[in-house]
Amino acid sequence: MTVPNTVPHRTSMTNAHDEKIPATMKALLTTGDGRFALKDVAIPILKEDEILVRVVAIAVNHVDWKYLALHSRVKGTCMGWDFAGTICQVPPNCPNRKLGEHVAGLASTGRGAFAEYVAIPGDLTIQLPPTVSFEDAAGLGTACISACQCLYQELNIPMPGAYSTPHYAQSILIWSGASSVGQYAIQLAKLSGYKVISTSAPANHDFVKSLGADVVFDHSDSQSARQIFHSTEGTLVKAVDCWSQGMSPNQVSLSFSRQGGEIATLLPYESRTPGVKAYSVAANSIYGKDTSFPFVTVGSTNHLQNGKAYCKLISTLITQNKLKFVPAKVYPGGLLGVAAGIEDMRLGKVHAQKITCRIAETSQSNRA
Repeated sequence: MTVPNTVPHRTSMTNAHDEKIPATMKALLTTGDGRFALKDVAIPILKEDEILVRVVAIAVNHVDWKYLALHSRVKGTCMGWDFAGTICQVPPNCPNRKLGEHVAGLASTGRGAFAEYVAIPGDLTIQLPPTVSFEDAAGLGTACISACQCLYQELNIPMPGAYSTPHYAQSILIWSGASSVGQYAIQLAKLSGYKVISTSAPANHDFVKSLGADVVFDHSDSQSARQIFHSTEGTLVKAVDCWSQGMSPNQVSLSFSRQGGEIATLLPYESRTPGVKAYSVAANSIYGKDTSFPFVTVGSTNHLQNGKAYCKLISTLITQNKLKFVPAKVYPGGLLGVAAGIEDMRLGKVHAQKITCRIAETSQSNRA
């Protein structure tokens, strides 16, 4: 099944050169009771290497509802990770970014994306051609950066263009290929020259193949691991587990060669299969700082440098039209539509799509 494009129309582009930055903005803040509310807060104060982005569209991730569940008593934290918008303020020490430029990115924890403005290091943004819609680009941050971390940081496969001989003889498994991270991981692995084995619900097999997967198996079939093992003739040694819970840790591990292999995961776990090692990634580790959510990670300068390299790579691939976006599913209401998006994500109602909201619709909903 080909997932339909559910965006009815595209947000018009604006010129940031003539924009007057207000003193306050609308943002979604946690209220200390497991919920969040729309509040008026001060515009973020830029740090030395940061730019200010006027947010046009935002995207919802599983991590958003998980944050509410795990930090229910935290009050005053700005929610959200993923955004796309227009640069409206650039300090002198950020020569690589310009006023009016279109960018997408992953906001740091606590300085969230569910707001009218976001402050973010210029080198940690993804540059967008003016032909790309903000709705499509809003979901790039967490998903595409996580895919890069899994493939290049943890599994050490070569980045596109970094190899001299194609790796088509080598296979990689992308478990849950219709997920947001899975969709980008398939495309990136294919661009790195790998044969891609993937899994999804049968209804999404054709869609996953359209992204570049060579073979797709049913992720709910208990025999999938055995089928993947035979399909790869027992040679599989690398995998990305985009589900990382339930039966996927066992299924992925059993797909490997008898000697074992390496799994990059989105949630931490240890494989029970001898010879199989699992390494988890956290998208927000690109800031190079210690984090406590979604799990504890130690700050790493290498992760910061990797993050900059991934943003540059993604920017290049988008400009070259080599990367397909996760299909956007636009929820109405702007920031006020986030609650419905988070609830649908929590209940598992959204598949093979990225929930996005247009910031401009917030004021319209307030007046209604």
